[in-house]
Amino acid sequence: MNAQTPRTAIVTGAARGIGAAVAKRLAEEGHAVAVLDLDESACAATVDAITSAGGNAIAVGVDVADEAAVQAAVERVASELGAPTILINNAGITRDNLLFKMTVDDWDGVMGVHLRGSFLMTRAAQKYMTDAKWGRVVNLSSTSALGNRGQVNYSAAKAGLQGFTKTLAIELGKFGVTANAIAPGFIQTEMTKATADRLGVPFEDFIAYSAKEIPVQRVGQPEDIAAVAAFLTSEEAGFVSGQVIYVAGGPKD
Repeated sequence: MNAQTPRTAIVTGAARGIGAAVAKRLAEEGHAVAVLDLDESACAATVDAITSAGGNAIAVGVDVADEAAVQAAVERVASELGAPTILINNAGITRDNLLFKMTVDDWDGVMGVHLRGSFLMTRAAQKYMTDAKWGRVVNLSSTSALGNRGQVNYSAAKAGLQGFTKTLAIELGKFGVTANAIAPGFIQTEMTKATADRLGVPFEDFIAYSAKEIPVQRVGQPEDIAAVAAFLTSEEAGFVSGQVIYVAGGPKD
């Protein structure tokens, strides 16, 4: 792969898990990285990992569902690191439950972070991309977009992100901006551990069972997603837009 032009990237939900892995990988690609999460202090480990390896990163605390906070965060990134032309909308929460047990707060909370948050972040960042006539937006969807028991809110949000992505690709393409979604399958993170806890299953057993159902016979790691994000945000990916890429160790419907 050719060397990448150094740019400024924003990764939301980057204190841990997939977001942290993506932030570190983009830093390895030579980009300055803004590590965003709800708790700024929680971003320290990701930032330290990047800076100790010679990269450039800052931590920014922001509630991505808060319009004013998002605008302020993006403006801070532009001021401290430069105009952000790479955006990874990774921030997410789960509030799993069966439909008849799910509360309105469970529904609104998940929609707020995944859909409202991605909308606000993209709206705030896109002006820097269109001004530069170059940009990359990557949204984190999920195989749950195809439906998953106990996740009617999460599944709906992740499916919504796919429609959001395709529309961004249509609207922003003429400005040199691409938009794509990554839909992970089972990735070994704190979020999937929380699912195992909800089901009352030891995480090791949950991993082993899930691996048997995956064609490549293993669960995914955050670095698997980071590798795909690195390609989608690269110079070479300029003709890839409006796509949903399932990273699940095997085919998905």
